[in-house]
Amino acid sequence: MLFLLPLLAIGADYEKCAVIVPDAQRLACYDQVAARLATPSPASVDTGRTSVAPRPDVVVVADSLLGRSWELDEDSKKGTLRFREHKPVYILPVHYSNNPNRSPTSPAPDRSALSTMPAASSDVKYQLSFKTKLWEDILGDNGNLWFAYTQQSQWLLYNPQVSAPFRETNYEPELIFSLRTDIDLPGGMRWRVLNLGLVHQSNGRALPLSRSWDRVYAQFGLERDNFSLLVRPWVRLHENGENDDNPDITRYLGHGDVLLNYASGENLYSALGRYSASGGHGALQLSWSFPISRALKGYVQVFNGYGESLIDYNHNQTSIGFGLSLQEWR
Repeated sequence: MLFLLPLLAIGADYEKCAVIVPDAQRLACYDQVAARLATPSPASVDTGRTSVAPRPDVVVVADSLLGRSWELDEDSKKGTLRFREHKPVYILPVHYSNNPNRSPTSPAPDRSALSTMPAASSDVKYQLSFKTKLWEDILGDNGNLWFAYTQQSQWLLYNPQVSAPFRETNYEPELIFSLRTDIDLPGGMRWRVLNLGLVHQSNGRALPLSRSWDRVYAQFGLERDNFSLLVRPWVRLHENGENDDNPDITRYLGHGDVLLNYASGENLYSALGRYSASGGHGALQLSWSFPISRALKGYVQVFNGYGESLIDYNHNQTSIGFGLSLQEWR
């Protein structure tokens, strides 16, 4: 019955207003009572919900690039067996190389081209990539196991004389164990994630053009505001001499890579670099994703150095491509 007391009090106020003779004063009295009824005080409102104070041990990172990509925060988790972004997905209908590799070589026996292979300065380059979470929260509320897959192809679409074949396709499956770290570092940076990975990469071709290698790596993901930095050292897994298609591959592709991303509005600028201290070789790839329309993004990519594809791991070239971005580094 206590909930009726506020209504009884309001009824009494209306009775007091009714005996006021001057019209203006009586209407003003009614307005005051109606205002109290429309906007009750907080003390008289029971929402039925209990206020929950934020947990001091939970760090909330606003609009985290790495948090979204690796589902590090509660609001970014999508559960297991859901496809999401890994590496960029793009198509470059305009892709030009200043030095196409027509005679791929390798120091391994029977791994050098016996004749000139189809190649052209202009082709179509595209990449597909995704990852899916296989196991979530392995270590209590932390630790996720991911499977990732990336495929990159170069298509000689503009060479009808040779039936427009695919010059090269690289297949790259990975298993990745991801740990949320969330450690503050100097300079305002925050170490958000540690990824431990096993990756195989090959071009699926027969001799003499077969190329492949396996690696284990640790990737350190740091970020600050709209900037993210991923440092990934790796170790190549040993293969015996007969099965090793490219024994000197680390002299050209090195022992790790560094990826920088910077988001500015709808624009994303990226730089991917690697360097081999033992071989003195490396590569740098720059990319820019920008809005064309509400649902469409353009993509520009510039590559310089060794290893734009596996068949070119020991071949130096500069290429530039223009096309569309369907998914970005995140």
